[in-house]
Amino acid sequence: MSIVPSFFGGLWDPFQDFPLSSRPQFSSETAAIANARVDWKETPEAHIFKADLPGLKKEEVKVEVEEGRVLQISGERSKEQEEKNDQWHRIERSRGKFLRRYRLPENVKMGQVKASMENGVLTVTIPKEEVKKPEVKAIEISG
Repeated sequence: MSIVPSFFGGLWDPFQDFPLSSRPQFSSETAAIANARVDWKETPEAHIFKADLPGLKKEEVKVEVEEGRVLQISGERSKEQEEKNDQWHRIERSRGKFLRRYRLPENVKMGQVKASMENGVLTVTIPKEEVKKPEVKAIEISG
């Protein structure tokens, strides 16, 4: 049920008129996608992405650039190995695949993308092209 309030009191469910079988279903894989938190900042020199990926090794993460200036960050947080005598009381850490895509502005140097990972934080740096200042030419006014 949605937490959006209705105008007539109570909570409004945007899917109330849909049959149960066609309502959106959310899996633990969806939760893993949603939990891949990414910050994107722009400095005068570059676009910088920082993704929190706790517990992942750099070998489990892929950073790719596609035609059309698209940055794609993906990976998979795998399920922990279960032992025969283990008894789980709670599972809250998300696991599964994650994928985040960003269309980048025209001023990036796609061939110079750098990525590093330290303490579960992935940093992707994409340098910006220098902005060429328009050439100004003085025109003599005749008279």
